[in-house]
Amino acid sequence: MFHIEVEKIQPNPHQPRREFNEESIKELAASIREFGLLQPVVVTKVEREVPTGTEVDYQLISGERRLLAAKMLGLERIPAIIKKVDVAHERLEMAMIENIQRQNLTPIELARALTRLQEEFRMTQREIATRLGKSREVVANTVRLLDLSPPIQDALEKNQITESHGRLLLSITDPKAQEQLFRDLLAQHLTTRELRDRVDGARPRGAIRRKAAGLPPDLLMLQEKLSAELGAPVKIERHGDTGKITISFYSGEELQHIVSRLGGELQ
Repeated sequence: MFHIEVEKIQPNPHQPRREFNEESIKELAASIREFGLLQPVVVTKVEREVPTGTEVDYQLISGERRLLAAKMLGLERIPAIIKKVDVAHERLEMAMIENIQRQNLTPIELARALTRLQEEFRMTQREIATRLGKSREVVANTVRLLDLSPPIQDALEKNQITESHGRLLLSITDPKAQEQLFRDLLAQHLTTRELRDRVDGARPRGAIRRKAAGLPPDLLMLQEKLSAELGAPVKIERHGDTGKITISFYSGEELQHIVSRLGGELQ
């Protein structure tokens, strides 16, 4: 670990988060002032030729909030881990993965970041899922949020609606009907259950019958989150007010992993 001059660390141009909450940066700065910077930032070295020789700067891979807080405090140097990444393509991929894993991104920010990994790095959804420790279904359904209209994406990014709301609206294929439901959602502050009832009412009868056997979007999202958290296939079955949750494993090692994620230990 090294202590690097703050002015020599350049922000990550590929940061998926576009806005940072100023209050949270101030709180982090207050914590750093009292306890110091407990977790170093991660950077990569960037060398460039100048008339006087070679000049060295650093590009941030992860830790932008910590860097902003350090600047707010006027710190001259901060602890940093330097990762050697020779190829610009690998450096960008590493930065994207690090930021997706470490940051509390909004669903839309995450969807954009995952799409960028697909388009710029030719990564499949299964490869992305493996790198992030998520299921392929979680990746696919998150990316689908970008099929929403720009106003709905904007509301989701600003936390005016939830991810469950967004997925319910996605199930409406008629753009006009989707837009009307979105306006109703904002104006009437509909709950997820109320919106689901309206979505079912907006679908053709045949579509409702076909959908009845599946899970509603909120339970589907819960199933995906459980699968991602446990690192194992999870299936939720619901029959009225009852049902069951099934967790599948295919080896003793996988079972031990699941049990440890649940805070237990096999005897």
